[in-house]
Amino acid sequence: MSLLEILRFAGRGVAANKLRSALTMLGILIGVAAVILLVAVGNGSAQAVNRSIEALGTNTITVSSTARGGTTPSPLTVDIAQSLHDPALAPDVRAVSPVVSTAPTMTHGGTDHPVAQFLGTHPSYFGSSNSPLATGGAFTDQDVAQGRRVVVLGRTVATELFADTDPVGQQVTVGGALFTVVGVLAEKSSASGFSDPNDLAVAPLTAVQQTITGYGPVNSILVEATGPDRVNAAQQQVTQILNQRLKLPAGTAATGRGGGGGAGAAPYRIQNAAQLLATRTETAQTFTVLLGTVAGISLLVGGIGITNIMLVTVTERTREIGIRKALGAPRRTILTQFLAEATMLSVLGGGLGVAAALIGSRFTIVGVQPVIVPSSVALALGVSVAIGLFFGSVPASRAAGLRPIDALRYE
Repeated sequence: MSLLEILRFAGRGVAANKLRSALTMLGILIGVAAVILLVAVGNGSAQAVNRSIEALGTNTITVSSTARGGTTPSPLTVDIAQSLHDPALAPDVRAVSPVVSTAPTMTHGGTDHPVAQFLGTHPSYFGSSNSPLATGGAFTDQDVAQGRRVVVLGRTVATELFADTDPVGQQVTVGGALFTVVGVLAEKSSASGFSDPNDLAVAPLTAVQQTITGYGPVNSILVEATGPDRVNAAQQQVTQILNQRLKLPAGTAATGRGGGGGAGAAPYRIQNAAQLLATRTETAQTFTVLLGTVAGISLLVGGIGITNIMLVTVTERTREIGIRKALGAPRRTILTQFLAEATMLSVLGGGLGVAAALIGSRFTIVGVQPVIVPSSVALALGVSVAIGLFFGSVPASRAAGLRPIDALRYE
């Protein structure tokens, strides 16, 4: 019997009980669609995180204190920040921005909004953090020198306080002090599961210290390298200057990606965008693999369903198998036919699952826009075919192993 005839008989077998075949394909469909969609959600989440990190600038270095408060104050000060901008000791540093951060409530016209981040810094912060303005302008070095109470709002803050009104030139109250809005930042995309990057306000460092935080250490220092290829060199230069200014022993290492160091660790953490991106990418990949593995379980369940359905089919068609073997059909033909039926169910269910996944990827899932990974489509289809062959082999072998006389006697 030719392959074409075997496939034709397999098609008849699948169509003989449409409801049973449809339910079997539904199991494979759900499994394939789940694998593709969940991997797409993981990939979409990873890309959103990467965009958010890259939006900070690929040539930035962030120095932050590892002090946990209490009796251990932050070692970072404005003077130390200014010492990092040294053409002789740090030729690869373009700009330095000391940053103090707080989270006060901002008020305008009876409307209150708790700002996630109220930053006090220098004008160089806008360029270093890749934060362009949509309307108005940034404050200047003169504003910092004179402690002028001006502020640049993020898009979320501007919308919450002013709705559709242009906030530039308006006044807001922060910590009992009046600040004049001079600009609004361009909107930044946010990654699911992370804080809103547009829920912030930026003001001159001196004004924030005078009215809210008081004079003292800064929370962090944002350093901009002269180029993406000079980030590592700039980081080494910054580390050397910090160790000298803080009078740390030779060989003291800055804390890496995590928290406080042990013996011989510096009281500050220094991190560049490339390190942060690598960490987030690794985490996102682990998350995607976990989602794919969980979804793969549904494919396994679909395969078990194929085994059950094919065993029932073999039982129902025992007499037919006996007649065909009595007429001379070889074991190979019977085996191939039932394997073809099981594989056909898997392929049809897998194809419908791919279509369902492609349609589902057009919608946002748990706040993430799925991004289909082509390899996951090929893998899911390949696994669905393999499942048909593997789980269909048991009932196919049973059918092929029936003795004609026993099959003909079956009631």
